[in-house]
Amino acid sequence: MYKYSGLDKETGHKKRGKTGILLMNLGTPDEPTTASVRTYLAEFLSDPRVVEIPRLVWMIILHGIILRVRPAKSAALYKEIWTDAGSPLMDISVRQQQKLQKLLSDNGSDVSVHLAMRYGNPSTASTLQEMHRQGIDDIVVLPLYPQYAGPTTGSVFDAISKELIKWRYVPSLHFINTYHDNEDYIQAIADSISKDYQHHGKAKKLVMSYHGMPERNLHLGDPYYCFCAKTTRLVVEKLGFAEDDYVMTFQSRFGKAKWLGPYTDATIEQLAKEGVDDIAVICPAFSADCLETLEEIQGENREVYEEAGGKDFRYIACLNDDDAHIQMMANIVKPYI
Repeated sequence: MYKYSGLDKETGHKKRGKTGILLMNLGTPDEPTTASVRTYLAEFLSDPRVVEIPRLVWMIILHGIILRVRPAKSAALYKEIWTDAGSPLMDISVRQQQKLQKLLSDNGSDVSVHLAMRYGNPSTASTLQEMHRQGIDDIVVLPLYPQYAGPTTGSVFDAISKELIKWRYVPSLHFINTYHDNEDYIQAIADSISKDYQHHGKAKKLVMSYHGMPERNLHLGDPYYCFCAKTTRLVVEKLGFAEDDYVMTFQSRFGKAKWLGPYTDATIEQLAKEGVDDIAVICPAFSADCLETLEEIQGENREVYEEAGGKDFRYIACLNDDDAHIQMMANIVKPYI
């Protein structure tokens, strides 16, 4: 239980604490090893927001089958993208945190920027506890998922609530749940596509690939699909694209249930077979490059495309720690600091 530590010594009354920015992303294993990946997947796949199957049934499947088989396979994939700086997602996230801190400080804002992962390290709980120790009692939470979804943004709120429910003094909390139509975000995505086209020429087809989700979630009221569609519409309008210039798809399926479609791998395979031999792929739902973009898109999906007869496949990187991306973050949190 965390007690409030910010009391004025003379009056004993509450004094104004500090403001902190909490950047949140999905997470990553600490190492590209079977043991580390198993620990990470156990936490990730145990989240009822991520897998909506009755707990008893799912725990038997998870611990009896999945965690016995999948960690070794996933560890091999992580090894392919691991760098000297470690996990690409973690390396990029730290740089995002550092650059946002510098930008806000240079602009005169007296705030501290912190980073936490929903699964893995640094954990949500440990980061919130550190913010408490620093006297922060006004927290602005920015989950780095542009399009709200229950399994991502919703789960971040769950994790924060799970920790704060233990505290006697709950800090002020500003939770930013989506920025799918934020002007700065749309402009940054459009600019990254424009820069690629200026350098490589306009692709015959732009594939805007978003992380997938069971279709059932949409029917139950999750707005993720609609938010992805709006992001796509705003970006292509900004670029002045015609309907034939692009396609919106969904990647990273898991399990046997029907997921949002069309599927990225099936779409690019069909494009290649139809003679569309020049495509560019961008993943607007990811704020930082990770396994799903570097291995799945640049690796697996490139192979699918080329094996089906496609020739020129290029991946447009996530916004990562691009200056425009960091400025976007600053503009989003500015009203709360």
